[in-house]
Amino acid sequence: MIQHLATEQVTFLLKQPDMQTPSGRRDVTLLSLLYDTGARVQEICDLRVRDVRLEHPALVTLTGKGRKTRHVPLLTNTANLLKAYMLENNMFQNGKQDMPLFHNQRRNALTRRGISHILKKYTVNQQNADTPPKTVTPHMLRHSKAMHLLKAGVNIVYIRDILGHASIQTTEMYARVDMETKRKVLENAYPSITPENLPEWNKDKNLLDFLKNL
Repeated sequence: MIQHLATEQVTFLLKQPDMQTPSGRRDVTLLSLLYDTGARVQEICDLRVRDVRLEHPALVTLTGKGRKTRHVPLLTNTANLLKAYMLENNMFQNGKQDMPLFHNQRRNALTRRGISHILKKYTVNQQNADTPPKTVTPHMLRHSKAMHLLKAGVNIVYIRDILGHASIQTTEMYARVDMETKRKVLENAYPSITPENLPEWNKDKNLLDFLKNL
């Protein structure tokens, strides 16, 4: 089972950081980029200023497993958040190209543990349909992006390229989960009209004689 969030839960999560504080603005930019790109958490940790291009079409260059790079386009809102964040932190100045895109107060690159801690801050204990579960991992945001793209009708080959999967078979797991979800929805929405007890065809002499004579 692939754990992922509904679109309403992701929306709720991204509204939690306090945009009136520098750390809140960093956090909403970080989480938006993590979701928007479907990146692995280590790929976000490794990002440098030079890996972001904000000119149209805006994109980020991610370095994944095996040091393979891929270019992932950014949605307009995420690009705008990144631009404001980078301006606030003077990242467009000469000599800043190799600094970590996301860093702590000591200007060190955020670690996997640090990003997980940030994410944990914005989950809530009071649960309803629109709030994320108590435990949300960075990888759940990656799964969520893939599922949302699939539900929106995006070609699975394109999803593979965004996620950086080496094989389309890996990406197809999202399609299998989506199909099972659809089956359960249909099963719950409509009464079953097919009979539960199917006839025992092997005991129907007339049918057996007919099949033998074909």
